[in-house]
Amino acid sequence: MYMNVHIRLETPSDFRETETFTREAFWDLYKPGCDEHFIVHNLRNIAAFVPELDFVATFDNKIIGNIIYSKAKVIDDQNIEHEVLCMGPISVLPSYQKKGVGSKLIEHSTDKAREMGFTGVILFGNPDYYHRFGYRNAQNYNITTSDGHNFDAFMALELYENSLQGIEGKFYADPVFVTNKNELGEFEKEFPYKEKHVTDTQFK
Repeated sequence: MYMNVHIRLETPSDFRETETFTREAFWDLYKPGCDEHFIVHNLRNIAAFVPELDFVATFDNKIIGNIIYSKAKVIDDQNIEHEVLCMGPISVLPSYQKKGVGSKLIEHSTDKAREMGFTGVILFGNPDYYHRFGYRNAQNYNITTSDGHNFDAFMALELYENSLQGIEGKFYADPVFVTNKNELGEFEKEFPYKEKHVTDTQFK
């Protein structure tokens, strides 16, 4: 069945559909409600957005997954900036999760990023999931968060052998990932009402 999943670039006519299912995928997952659909909406309008790496997965002409990337930087102790990619959000419609759709999106976009000449990708995510794609704790590359910390969910991927060699320091993603609550509230009015809940999956 899932041999027929098709990966293609997202087009402007897909935007609202993608935002809607991203909202479904993340709702109540990490906090009551979510803001990932708003982040996706805003990412497309910033200079750091990489449209060549904005892919959707479709099945029976229905969008069931999306992956998006933005340019980020690692700043070393000499204050030299090194460009890297930041992956995410990545989302799959809940009814299609755990069926390999996310893996197809990650593998396809990783290959494309490599072809485009990027050196590496950095993300925050579930190590048990991302290690299968070659991601390792960013500490292995002497990369920390912007405040100098490190933890298992902070990971990096070399896009070719030793591609992150000489790129070390503090990681800075685009400020678009910091959501304004008032702006999110206004954006949320464009979607059908959904009740927010506290769940066991949410970070305390």
